[in-house]
Amino acid sequence: MKYLLDTVVWLWSIGPVERIRRQAREILANGEEEIYLSAATSWEISIKVRTGKLSFPEPPARHISRFMARQSLRPLAITHVHAQKVYDLPNHHRDLFDRMLIAQALVEEMAILTADRHFSKYPVQLVWCGT
Repeated sequence: MKYLLDTVVWLWSIGPVERIRRQAREILANGEEEIYLSAATSWEISIKVRTGKLSFPEPPARHISRFMARQSLRPLAITHVHAQKVYDLPNHHRDLFDRMLIAQALVEEMAILTADRHFSKYPVQLVWCGT
């Protein structure tokens, strides 16, 4: 199975992991699954750190890369096919980063590890990570 991490779940995975439901922690920890972190997550984090909406111990370019390596996460680039898939999504909410993650998961046939209830409104496979 291939999984795509929602931004907040990835942030929880490098911090207070007890916020993540046990099933999702097991997926992250077992090392046998293909788990991806989207470039959209790096983009979102970079914007939020720069604008002061998110605190990071160091610049995202160093921090994100280091934790991706530690967690054996695979990078997922944003392609034109992903960007065009956003057009097909119903307009249930306006978070552009979430919409990109959903489009990527649909195109790449991945389940999204998320704690965002808005994701359930879309035709994408989810693994609920919230407690």
